[in-house]
Amino acid sequence: MPTGTTTPELRSFTAQFVSSTRGARLARRLAVRRMKEWGYPPASDASFTLALVVGELAANAVQHGRIPGRDFTLRLTLDAAAGLVCIEVADAASAKRPPTAPPSSCPEGESGRGLLLVDALAVRWGVVPRRPVGKTVWAEVSVDGG
Repeated sequence: MPTGTTTPELRSFTAQFVSSTRGARLARRLAVRRMKEWGYPPASDASFTLALVVGELAANAVQHGRIPGRDFTLRLTLDAAAGLVCIEVADAASAKRPPTAPPSSCPEGESGRGLLLVDALAVRWGVVPRRPVGKTVWAEVSVDGG
C-alpha cells in the first residue's frame, strides 16, 4: 500500500509492486500521479523526466533483478529546497548489480540503453546494497522549473 509523508521541504512516497512489466508500468504511473500531487503536472519537464527514469529503473528491476515471488519497491523523495527528487528502486537480487557507469556507446541489441538514458537525465545515480538482501538503484532528478 502506498504511503506518503509531507513536510514543507521534504515529501516522500513509497510503494511495493509485483516484479512484472505491469508492476513497472504501474510504478511509473503512480510516480507521475504523485508528482502531480506535489505540484508538477504530467506535462511538466520535471514529471516527464521522472517518468522516464522511474520507467527505466523499474524495468531493470523487473528484467534483471527479479527473484520469483519477490516484489520491488519504489521510493520517491522530493527535496523542494534542493530542487531534487530522489528515485530509489529496490529489488531482491544482490548478485545482479548494474555497472557503476553506463556503457560508453549504445549496443546494437534491443536493450542496454536504459542506463545511458538515466545517466543523461539524472543529476547523479548509483547503486547500494539493500539489507538484508538485494540492492537499491537510485537517481536524483532536478525539478527546478517544474
